[in-house]
Amino acid sequence: MTWNIWWRFGPRWRERQPGILATIERYTPDVVALQEVWSADGTSQAEQLAQQLGFHSTFAAPSYPAAPDPPVLPDHEGVELGVALLSRWPILNQDVIAMPSRHRGWDPVVLRVSVAHPAGPLPILVACLEHATTYSDDRLAQAGLLADLATDPGTDGPCPSLVMGDLNAAPDSAVLRPLRDVLIDAWADGNGASDAVTLPSSHPSAPLEAGPELVDQRIDHIFYRPGHEDQLVNVESAVIAGDAVDGVFPSDHRAVICDFRWHDR
Repeated sequence: MTWNIWWRFGPRWRERQPGILATIERYTPDVVALQEVWSADGTSQAEQLAQQLGFHSTFAAPSYPAAPDPPVLPDHEGVELGVALLSRWPILNQDVIAMPSRHRGWDPVVLRVSVAHPAGPLPILVACLEHATTYSDDRLAQAGLLADLATDPGTDGPCPSLVMGDLNAAPDSAVLRPLRDVLIDAWADGNGASDAVTLPSSHPSAPLEAGPELVDQRIDHIFYRPGHEDQLVNVESAVIAGDAVDGVFPSDHRAVICDFRWHDR
């Protein structure tokens, strides 16, 4: 699963937390890439979710967008915004890599993680790419970095390599070409609906100002490549999640969930 969980933006962020947990519990993913995750007071949203799920977690910041400065609300004071991973299996190692960013005053990061899948190390990259379509040079450069990291021969092994996140680009966007050139879109491979949307204008707080390149598009993605040349990977399903729970939408984004199976030839 990959899901942008909307930090502490929008109304009633505390009331959204049970819906985030309930959605993850309903779909029982083994790994969950999270974007727009908050961290404050010695803990993080990912850590709290992991404790409730019995999972492992790791968090890295900063990411997109920037946390409000100055804070808009008291609940924003001293709160970081980043990306995170939840994993059913222990985290073997992790690395935080700065992404190219010529137009921002901070260095957004990629979280690179390896988890102890029963078949062997499972390499995962978690990221949120630049959201301003004005800065498509940065968007393209960041996608290129992800493609380079995902095809690192050091990640070859018994499990596929995964790239998961809010990539702020539609499936056919030129921004994602570096990824499409070397990786496989798990949504398309799993026969996900071609008209699927992960940033819907129907949400009560939809960021309509983001424009038609992002709104009512599938901008949250899972890409993969086999772990070696003789590995056959099958994406058995691809679904969208994130409906309202008890009348409250957990996020302004929908989650993407893909079910993978693989074996050697």
